[in-house]
Amino acid sequence: MSSEGHSRLDTVVETARLLLRVPRIGDFDGYADLVGDEEAARHIGGHMVREAAWRKFLQQPGAWLVQGFGMFSVIDKASGEWLGQAGPWKPEGWPGNEIGWAFRRAAWGRGFATEAAAAAMDWAFGHLGWDDVIHCIAPANVASQLVAQRLGSAALGEARMPPPYEDVSTVVWGQTRAQWRQNRERLLQSR
Repeated sequence: MSSEGHSRLDTVVETARLLLRVPRIGDFDGYADLVGDEEAARHIGGHMVREAAWRKFLQQPGAWLVQGFGMFSVIDKASGEWLGQAGPWKPEGWPGNEIGWAFRRAAWGRGFATEAAAAAMDWAFGHLGWDDVIHCIAPANVASQLVAQRLGSAALGEARMPPPYEDVSTVVWGQTRAQWRQNRERLLQSR
């Protein structure tokens, strides 16, 4: 493993209300709650029992270790509560450099997804050298479409996902690094 990959395991990104950091064992209960909630997990692979959630939970720390990036755990600075995950994600066969997000139902409607995704985009553009980002969003996932719009991303068209998601309907939203510079300024001014 490169020293750069190792140093990234200590990565913490801070926003006004949130800490974004590499997932830890103590985050599992929150994650199990997220994927155990049929409504919250509907657009991220579906409901899972706790034992299956454990195996899926290990993907993100593994991605950080192997790729040097992955979804951040999103922590409420005020309470210390695990709210969800957001960040860079690019498994084999993925249609692009994704910044994704998924939050527990208790965190919905408070702007956390937009705040976390914006911070993750800043980090990905600054540390991974990406020239563009995408968000893979199910056509029925209106809440995530609104987050993508707030970020300034546009619908780019349908994408074919790699197995085992090849039958899942997905619309790719996205923007370039240059577009993000402008959209980020607009987002900051609207707060």
